[in-house]
Amino acid sequence: MGKGNLDAFLLNGKVCLVTGAGRGIGVTCAEVLADAGAKVVVTDVMEAEGKVVVEGIKRAGGEAIFQRLDVTDEGQWEEVIKKTVEVFGGLDVIVNNAGIEGINLVENITLKQWNQVLAINAGGVFLGTKHGILAMKPGGIAGKGGSIINMCSMCGLIGIATAGAYTASKGAVRLLTKVAAVECCELKYGIRVNSVHPGMILTPLLEEGFKQQAAAGVAATAEEVAAQFVAPIGRLGSTKDVANAVLYLASEASAFTTGSELVLDGGYTAQ
Repeated sequence: MGKGNLDAFLLNGKVCLVTGAGRGIGVTCAEVLADAGAKVVVTDVMEAEGKVVVEGIKRAGGEAIFQRLDVTDEGQWEEVIKKTVEVFGGLDVIVNNAGIEGINLVENITLKQWNQVLAINAGGVFLGTKHGILAMKPGGIAGKGGSIINMCSMCGLIGIATAGAYTASKGAVRLLTKVAAVECCELKYGIRVNSVHPGMILTPLLEEGFKQQAAAGVAATAEEVAAQFVAPIGRLGSTKDVANAVLYLASEASAFTTGSELVLDGGYTAQ
């Protein structure tokens, strides 16, 4: 039997921009994309952490640069994409990964907290999708089409106690992704837009979320909260689980995939 076309998963020559790449899932996405041959633009508001990621990619033989990006600032999006094209000659993939949690019971969410979570998680993805399309579509500064990957969550599919603002933001991302995908198809832009829906992925952000949920009264301790979210597959997810899915959506292996929601939750939402 043949091995199949594994070359379809390679990203040789492609330019990938990853937001929130200074920690957690974003770091692993940047590393996996670079390992597959991509030139990676690591972006974050955390400059020191982002530059460490770039140095690690370079030590491993990859190509990467760091650009500071507040995903809620439209002007910064325009500048970072412009710089990406100047340095690497194009833009093929955007991974809209940056996000925050903001755990609280609905009755205790302040308007300030609500607005902050929605601004980063939904507004930041909107701006990344918008400016990705503008750059990648025919006539844009990159102009060759591409793949936009929006980091959603299983919380964009179901309700989770204490995650009201977070769940609302991810629900917005889920449907924005589908609208953008359909528009890009109808306008023949050559741009695919998909969302990734991780379950509980073991990161510092998740661990902090478990502590916040315990503080909100969901369970006595963060450990008890974590135990509630072990997936049917028998474990919490890893950042590599998510990054491998992102690689698929970034690559030509997913050439017929757009407007989809790729769920990576170990069976949690199948229960």
